[in-house]
Amino acid sequence: MYNYISADRVQSGYEAWLRYRPVPGASMPEWCASIAVTEADEILESAVQELERGIASLFRLRPSLIRQRTGLIREYTGSIQQAAATTDGGHILIGTFAGNPQVRQAFTEAEQEQTAEEGYRIRTNVEDGSVTVAGQTAKGVLYGAFHLLRLLQTGADVQKLDLLENPSNPLRMINQWDNMDGSIERGYAGRSIFYKNNEITKDMGRIRDYARLLASAGLNAIAINNVNVHRVESQLITERFLPDASRLAAVFRSYGIRTFFSINYASPIEVGGLATADPLDPEVAEWWKQTAHKIYAAIPDFGGFLVKADSENRPGPFSYGRNHAEGANMLAEALQPYGGLVIWRCFVYNCKQDWRDRSTDRARAAYDHFKPLDGLFHDNVILQVKNGPMDFQVREPVSPLFGAMERTNLMLEFQITQEYTGQQRHLCYLVPQWKEVLNFDTYARGKGSTVKQIADGSLFGKSGTCGIAAVSNIGSDANWTGHLLAQSNLYGYGRLTWNPELSAEGIANEWIRMTFGSNERVIAAVSRMLLDSWSIYESYTAPLGVGWMVNPDHHYGPNVDGYEYSKWGTYHFADCSGIGVNRTAAGGTGYAAQYIGPNTELYESLESCPDELLLFFHHVPYTHVLHSGKTVIQHIYDSHFEGAERAAQLMETWMELKEELEESVYQQVLERLEHQTEHAGEWRDMINTYFFRKSGIPDVHERTIY
Repeated sequence: MYNYISADRVQSGYEAWLRYRPVPGASMPEWCASIAVTEADEILESAVQELERGIASLFRLRPSLIRQRTGLIREYTGSIQQAAATTDGGHILIGTFAGNPQVRQAFTEAEQEQTAEEGYRIRTNVEDGSVTVAGQTAKGVLYGAFHLLRLLQTGADVQKLDLLENPSNPLRMINQWDNMDGSIERGYAGRSIFYKNNEITKDMGRIRDYARLLASAGLNAIAINNVNVHRVESQLITERFLPDASRLAAVFRSYGIRTFFSINYASPIEVGGLATADPLDPEVAEWWKQTAHKIYAAIPDFGGFLVKADSENRPGPFSYGRNHAEGANMLAEALQPYGGLVIWRCFVYNCKQDWRDRSTDRARAAYDHFKPLDGLFHDNVILQVKNGPMDFQVREPVSPLFGAMERTNLMLEFQITQEYTGQQRHLCYLVPQWKEVLNFDTYARGKGSTVKQIADGSLFGKSGTCGIAAVSNIGSDANWTGHLLAQSNLYGYGRLTWNPELSAEGIANEWIRMTFGSNERVIAAVSRMLLDSWSIYESYTAPLGVGWMVNPDHHYGPNVDGYEYSKWGTYHFADCSGIGVNRTAAGGTGYAAQYIGPNTELYESLESCPDELLLFFHHVPYTHVLHSGKTVIQHIYDSHFEGAERAAQLMETWMELKEELEESVYQQVLERLEHQTEHAGEWRDMINTYFFRKSGIPDVHERTIY
């Protein structure tokens, strides 16, 4: 039953975009008077509770809860205030086409068939003052309930609704990088909400609130532990942890979210006591089959395994002379009887290379490893490919594996947590970056063969076993994401996986209205801040697509040569004459040739290569003239001075909103923006000074460079 949101949760930002702030001047639609449901289903129950919670908060009146089992709607369960509506008013009818005759009657057979498994329809009936939220499944109804509340929150016209929404991507997934000691790898918002002291949390209240946030944005899958699986986490698949993991999974299940485990490929040795983890050893295969049986006995809707193998010192099939397909397929056979999936990460490269050897290129690695295996993976294996060939940089090209694997299921992987984009201490709204990736044309089936068509499975006929995953950005901080405005990335990711056609501006404005309310001045200012933030961050950090230039290990703050002489393969090759990595086929590493037709031509040519990726593909003199008309060195100076100034403007814009915002919200964001302003200046001075000293070329504007 809904309780009013406490003041401390409101002030901290804990309620995020589900605060359900009343819209000034908005009158309650008559159909909010009652919520009617006939089916007994835990996901539908979540939808009922959310509608009750949302309407009560938006309009300060609790709707009647009507559980219709047979016949007419008649049960009435009370209200918050004496003035609350009764069943004589309108109602929201929710249910599935198959399970509720009244729902079914509201739509034609053709309309029902047009609704996908997790899609929904919302239709108002002016005559009887009702609105129907319907789906093929309870999941679809839940997403429809959240969408109806989104419309109410954002002040949309809800008088004559007739909506059909189907998700573009079958899998819309979150990857937690949480460790069981309570730490989070690349976590910038506190400790894990899942684990503490090598045990699974008992606080299911916060887990439930997280599930609500994910479902409200349209997400349907979660991997609950770090892909770097350590000793204790390896036992997540055993009887020691399965009972508690089952309780976690039950919470997510009630919001339509399937639970996955990241697994240690060496588990047959480390957990099972076998002498080998060779995927072609019958004893190993049998061990995994028995393990899968135990997991599904505890978690009947278990999603499957997320696997990082033969990467950054993680064990895998290479140890036994086997390839990735042989390694993944053995696990897939263990999960196949239960409908489980193996999600196999393609982040595989030599992390112990010699920096003196310019023929080795980390960017080539994923393509070189996986392209020869196209078509060899089982149908329930999905390869998870990072959006770029390196590692979630502020700017890098799209991975050439998209378009290269026509006979293999692929998932696109993003990173919501801002490892290389400010670590949630800097504002960096990533939806515009993700939009560019999704809209990238691979030319795999001619012009118009976009990444989003590969992710959703439509380009190569792989629908049902593809999708998008991303590394979560939440932790135990009261506002979930450390930087309150970083909530926009979590929300935006979910909305974009549901519908890649949504605009970055539209998603931003939705989130702002749901989070901050309907003040148009606040909406305009915060929208401008979000939409400018990615280009601002890029401008004062690593220039022209070269990437990195960060302190090793923790990856925060400027350090131009931080990885230049390391084993990790993340080089910029700056010397007194020029900068950049030659990745052309003509004299370079050949990486540019991994793309298809027009893209190879685009990147191979110094004349056509886009400025923003120039140093990723070419080593050029500092005096090389960009398409913008500036030299490379002058671009470095100008962009870093301008970037620091624009970062300061973000803070100034926010300060102008002081009187429009709650004090606690204002202060917590101001603190982050003050830090960003100072830190952007540090980036400016260290990058400019490095390249001034390296090149000896002065700034034409004679600004201070040390």
